[in-house]
Amino acid sequence: MALTVPEVTLAIIIGTLAAIVYSLRVLVSMERRMARIEMHIERVVEKIIKEEIKIERSLKKRK
Repeated sequence: MALTVPEVTLAIIIGTLAAIVYSLRVLVSMERRMARIEMHIERVVEKIIKEEIKIERSLKKRK
C-alpha cells in the first residue's frame, strides 16, 4: 500500500508537531527542576548568611 504525496506530507507534518510538543514537555520539566534547584540554593545561602552574621556578632563581642 503506497502512500500518496499528500499523505506523506501530512505524516511528516504530524511527526514534526509531535516532536515539538514532546520537546516543549521536556523543556517545561527541566525548567521546573531548575526552579527547585534554585530554591534549594537560596535556602543554603540564607543559612550561610545567618551563620556569618552570628560569627560576626560573636567576634564583635570579643573585642
